[in-house]
Amino acid sequence: MISKDFFKAGHWPTLFAAFLYFDVSFMVWIILGPLAVQIANDLHLDPAQKGLMVALPVLAGAFLRVVNGVLVDRLQPKRAGIIGQAIVIVGLLAFWYLGVHTYAGVLLLGVILGVAGASFAVALPLASRWYPPQYQGIALGIAGAGNSGTVLAALFAPVLAAAFGWINVIGLAAIPLTVALVVYLAMAKDSSERAAAKSFADYGKVLREPDAWWFMFYYAVTFGGFSGLASSLGIYFNTQYRLDAVTAGYFTAACVLVGSLFRPIGGAAADRFGGVRVLTVLYSVATVAFVIVSFGLSQLWLGLGVLLVGMLALGMGNGAVFQLVPQRFGAEMGVMTGLVGMTGGIGGFYLASSLGFSRQITGSYQAGFLIFATLAALALAALTRVKRRWRTTWTSHGVAVARI
Repeated sequence: MISKDFFKAGHWPTLFAAFLYFDVSFMVWIILGPLAVQIANDLHLDPAQKGLMVALPVLAGAFLRVVNGVLVDRLQPKRAGIIGQAIVIVGLLAFWYLGVHTYAGVLLLGVILGVAGASFAVALPLASRWYPPQYQGIALGIAGAGNSGTVLAALFAPVLAAAFGWINVIGLAAIPLTVALVVYLAMAKDSSERAAAKSFADYGKVLREPDAWWFMFYYAVTFGGFSGLASSLGIYFNTQYRLDAVTAGYFTAACVLVGSLFRPIGGAAADRFGGVRVLTVLYSVATVAFVIVSFGLSQLWLGLGVLLVGMLALGMGNGAVFQLVPQRFGAEMGVMTGLVGMTGGIGGFYLASSLGFSRQITGSYQAGFLIFATLAALALAALTRVKRRWRTTWTSHGVAVARI
């Protein structure tokens, strides 16, 4: 699906730097999820506390993405990324040195990790501004494939925690962040196609556009589902199937790997077939998958298989949504990335925390999964409602030059 012309367009060193920056930042952003079993054992946390612990970095990252969206427009993406990365590195080293001994301390650490999650609002505009509309899906899919950082966290964090203690994993995480920052400084370059800095009134104008709210909702389902599950599956596999922390990490890594790898494929498919058509299929698949998994399948491999299908649909959906966003809001890509990314994080916070509360209150994860499946079904219905208007008005007004 990637043509030779794609490699001639844009600026590949910046695209790679955006991917690596987002990859390691995303790894750190959700690191409390893979470490949750060990942390919960040490601090004696109940299911609701575990759910909130892994969900808080997602929520903090959601709101900080709006801040980064503003910084991207005013300072340019590269400088905004440097500031965020420096804050996270210093924060990780401080918590490692001082230690984390209470639940409140873990929650405070989660807020710092949220700064890493806000990297989304830097990486995507940094890459997007280098590529023409017909390549937005694949370019943003590659940059957004930094979601794969969750795989690294799920694979290595529980193993390292078992060997050295989970607090030392927090300190070790600063090493790949520092390496990525050096690469970012050397390779990333701001595009000359710079959007004019906007006032806060301009941001308010964007929110008066109905399409902005639709995109925010669609991404709350796709990215919210992906990030929420990436943070929660370690706990889920440990509780539901009695897997130890390391094995649960391996199963979680398999799920998030599928979702991450298929994000650029979702973007490329949207470039070829149209984002609306691709999302229609993916929301349908996600709805069915999470209804099935809500019944707590007794066979581990069956449960894993259904979750893999669901994560594949969500991962592709992330790429498809961002094939459409720059077509409608190309001049406001910085703020729209922040707003859409914010609601994606809010969706992740909801899913991760609701699974914990569902387990705490009912003794089962079913209610949490069923409500999320309902949200996916509502996204499908909403997309069906707006697709005709998008295909007619965007084309007739010259907004879109790629497939819708």
